[in-house]
Amino acid sequence: MRPIASLLTLLLLGTTAAFAGELQVVRVMPQYQPADAFVRISEYFSGKENTGGATILRTQPAQRAGYYFLVRVKTTAPVEVAWIETQVISPAAAEPRTDSFAVSLPAGSHVIKLGLTGTDWPGPKARPVAWKLRILGADGKELASEQSFLWSKPDAVVAAK
Repeated sequence: MRPIASLLTLLLLGTTAAFAGELQVVRVMPQYQPADAFVRISEYFSGKENTGGATILRTQPAQRAGYYFLVRVKTTAPVEVAWIETQVISPAAAEPRTDSFAVSLPAGSHVIKLGLTGTDWPGPKARPVAWKLRILGADGKELASEQSFLWSKPDAVVAAK
C-alpha cells in the first residue's frame, strides 16, 4: 500500500509544479527608448506602427519616447485576460507609481514592451530607483512577478512610503 501512496504523492506534487510553472517571466530588461527606436520603414507605407511581433503598451499611447520594461514571458497555455501591473519609484517622486495594462498572452514565448511614456517619465537620463512587475490573472491572482534588487530591500520600500 505504501508504494501506491508514494506514487500518488509524487504525481500530485508533479502536477502542482506543472500548474505553478504555467507562466514564467523569463527576463525583464528596463531601458529608456527614444521615439525613433520604434519607427520602421513599413510604417511609412502602411501608416501603422510595426511592433515586430511584440505587444507594446504605453501609459500615453500617442507618445512613443519613454522608459520601457521589455518583458519576455513564457506560458504553456494561452492566457486570454491578464493584467500586468508595474510599480516604479522614479527619481522625481518618492512614492511608487502604479500602472496596470490589460494584455492577452499567447502560448509559448512572447515579448511585451511596457512604456512609461510622455509626461509620465522625467526624461532620457532618468533611471528608476526601484521597480516591481506583477502579472495577474483575470481573477486578480498573481501568476508571476519580478522586481529590481532595490525593491527587495525592506528599507527601500519603507523609505518610499
